[in-house]
Amino acid sequence: MSSALRLLGGILLATTALAAGADPGVTATTILIGQSAAFTGPASELGTEMRAGALAYFQAINAAGGVNGRKIELRSLDDGYEPDRAAANTKKFIDEGVFLLFGYVGTPTSNAAKPIFTAARVPFVGPFTGAESLRNPLNRYIFNVRASYYDETDKIVAQLVGQTLDRIAVFYQNDDYGKAGLAGVERAMQKRNLKIVATGTVERNTVDVAAAVKSIGSVDPQAVVMISAYKSCAAFIKAMRTAGYNPQFMNVSFVGSKALAHEAGADGRGVGISQVVPFPWNLSARVVKEYQQLLEASTGKPDNFSWTSLEGFIAAKVLVEGLRRTGPDLTRERFITAMEQIRDFDVGGFLVSFSPTDHSGSKFVELTVIGKDERFLR
Repeated sequence: MSSALRLLGGILLATTALAAGADPGVTATTILIGQSAAFTGPASELGTEMRAGALAYFQAINAAGGVNGRKIELRSLDDGYEPDRAAANTKKFIDEGVFLLFGYVGTPTSNAAKPIFTAARVPFVGPFTGAESLRNPLNRYIFNVRASYYDETDKIVAQLVGQTLDRIAVFYQNDDYGKAGLAGVERAMQKRNLKIVATGTVERNTVDVAAAVKSIGSVDPQAVVMISAYKSCAAFIKAMRTAGYNPQFMNVSFVGSKALAHEAGADGRGVGISQVVPFPWNLSARVVKEYQQLLEASTGKPDNFSWTSLEGFIAAKVLVEGLRRTGPDLTRERFITAMEQIRDFDVGGFLVSFSPTDHSGSKFVELTVIGKDERFLR
């Protein structure tokens, strides 16, 4: 094709889009959305599961004709859980004309993307992070479906203190995610007139925990709240137990519960984890029953369920509800307005609400424990 013909084709496409009043990523039959997440590296299971849960729902919606006649196309890029790669992926998505961004995994990666999508006025829906930096102050382009790390750490500290375990240490990832969780624990402790007895850190995407074991073990705490990913948390638990320390270990939901249980093996028994979506095996919750059926149909794998893929599934349902409410005249601004009108949307035993002044959809948190043979107890 000659350059003149290519230019003419581009002009015709642009003219058609303008005539239709469509934003980038929207055609008469499709909606293009972008996701940056870890699909390789030590946090890869988180990205893989988040995407699998979302795809299971999107595929079912597409098979039924899509949303207002448009099918959802999810384009995913690997960032390895590294902020610079997430920023590059975000720029690429926006340059290529996605309608919105969805299902990013991680605090440092989401924070790296934030100034880019905010400047471009592109909605950012359902990130897999509870960081306060994505909640306060309000950013009108960010819609969080899950509870915050403040919600999770408050629940964890309340549980520990209720069991008279008040000598609490914190093991955290030395980045935006870990510091967000640390701030949550500090806040929860201050609320109860307590102080953290020791801290230890690990670098993102590493398992070098020796220094953390030394600093935390030296005070022999009753409990350790952990704010990191599954490989480093498993390494820390094993090293602590080997060194003769057996505090109550507690994790926030981002850790990746199934992956942690597998990585920790026998040393994981009794470790607690806060969760921000329902128990993935509780079939009395309608959303869980729907999720199990659609995930198995999508992946062909029975009993491959997890909190992470359920969170992806729920985030996808909320996104689709927002698209439905926007109607056939789909623009980013109309979508934001429609999302802000969602009140007590019942995903299936899990309620989500937004407003023009609050884009945090849920405060649901419950605690779980790793039991025998990597199984979970509520």
